[in-house]
Amino acid sequence: AGSRVRHFWFPNVLGCTHTPLYTENRERRIALCHFTLSTIRCQTKVQNKSFRISNMYNMLFFFIWLSSRSPFLEFSQFAAYELYGKEEVPAGGILTGIGRVSGVECVIVANDATVKGGTYFPVTVKKHLRAQEIAQQNHLPCIYLVDSGGANLPRQAEVFPDRDHFGRIFYNQARLSSEGIAQIAVVMGSCTAGGAYVPAMADESIIVRKQGTIFLGGPPLVKAATGEEVSAEDLGGADLHLDSVLQVTIEPSEAPLFPADELYGIVGDNLKRNFDVREVIARIVDGSKFDEFKAFYGDTLVTGFSRIFGYPVGIIGNNGVLFSESAKKGTHFIELCCQRNIPLIFLQNITGFMVGREYEAGGIAKDGAKMVTAVACANVPKITVIIGGSYGAGNYGMCGRAYSPRFLYMWPNSRISVMGGEQAATVLATITKDQRAREGKEFTAEQEAAMKKPIVERFEEEGSPYFSSARLWDDGIIDPTDTRLVLGLSLSAALNAPTKKTRFGVFRM
Repeated sequence: AGSRVRHFWFPNVLGCTHTPLYTENRERRIALCHFTLSTIRCQTKVQNKSFRISNMYNMLFFFIWLSSRSPFLEFSQFAAYELYGKEEVPAGGILTGIGRVSGVECVIVANDATVKGGTYFPVTVKKHLRAQEIAQQNHLPCIYLVDSGGANLPRQAEVFPDRDHFGRIFYNQARLSSEGIAQIAVVMGSCTAGGAYVPAMADESIIVRKQGTIFLGGPPLVKAATGEEVSAEDLGGADLHLDSVLQVTIEPSEAPLFPADELYGIVGDNLKRNFDVREVIARIVDGSKFDEFKAFYGDTLVTGFSRIFGYPVGIIGNNGVLFSESAKKGTHFIELCCQRNIPLIFLQNITGFMVGREYEAGGIAKDGAKMVTAVACANVPKITVIIGGSYGAGNYGMCGRAYSPRFLYMWPNSRISVMGGEQAATVLATITKDQRAREGKEFTAEQEAAMKKPIVERFEEEGSPYFSSARLWDDGIIDPTDTRLVLGLSLSAALNAPTKKTRFGVFRM
């Protein structure tokens, strides 16, 4: 049950790319990724259906590209997708992500004034707060590209008064600054009311001359309140200088032996049909080299050490339902990674923990709890990618959102739910049937089918990655072929923050 190095050039891996199922899966995955990309593009249209040209959006990428020619890791592109009915709020009206400025990794938060004047909807606030959380967890400087009219007034009750509403943004700015995390604002347009506090509370601010303005009350409000007539340029604006900060270098890396686009054919539509997670690992890690830990024990959980863009990582991936042996193996592996300060990568494709009399008697509950405890207590950077299903307690054991991964991404084919729709419908139908039986009433097959249908449909809708991403339950839907790059950027960002020593709770024996 010891560890051994596994290189992925043996025949059974190569053979998987020459089957009809592989070809069918590949075509479907490519089509799904095209749908995802086209949906993101549709998010960037205004109501007259012509493409919006966002100065902020273009300026952001020009800014990042000119600075270091490095990629930009964008979060939650599907924020607000179909969330507000006919009212379009593309990407939540705000762009967030991680980019390099003069070689320094920064969290970028950019208002899009072409969406409701850059005002904050509830999901805009949530997305902004999530970006600040990422900055705090990974000790990354924040750069705010500001062009905002403040809170969206028609939705003020959902935006203004509560703990995690608009005011929390400025609270976070003050707290982040106190922790030594730089807060830099670049005023790109009109910053009114609450929008003015972002640059006002920043460590340093820059205003684009004859374009950016800062004021609590704009010219119309000033005239109404005092009778004074003043231009926007005369009312607010200032120039500050921005100094460069610490540069971070990236270690050299080794490309995988297999092309990333083969991932399209490896993963199918039917999540009930398992695929070997090693096939995924082989296409995202350096040199396709994987030092597998306890390869012949608890084999429904694959664990091992590898590197991504030169960064050492511990990888935990699902190859089926979790048994007691799998959970104990996962717990042991997490302990090792915490002891050695190695970041953890979770590749989720999990239906949950095994159920049944034999397994309950064998201690599946307490063994599963060991793994959940280990995940919860691990202080090394944790990054989760949902590559298939994410159901029930399996979501917890594999570092779902509630277990504070630094980043969480989803593939377009993924699903997330407390359980599958068919299972949920069967459980609820059984409860109803038993209740009717106790009351001496009949529960026909037709009634059962009629009851199940809307439940299955609801779970199907709510389990979609697009439903999840619209509500910021993840940090974005990514193309499977971008997984290696996204993980590399996320690791590079996560390793800026010092790692606290892990102290585990009590493990039930």
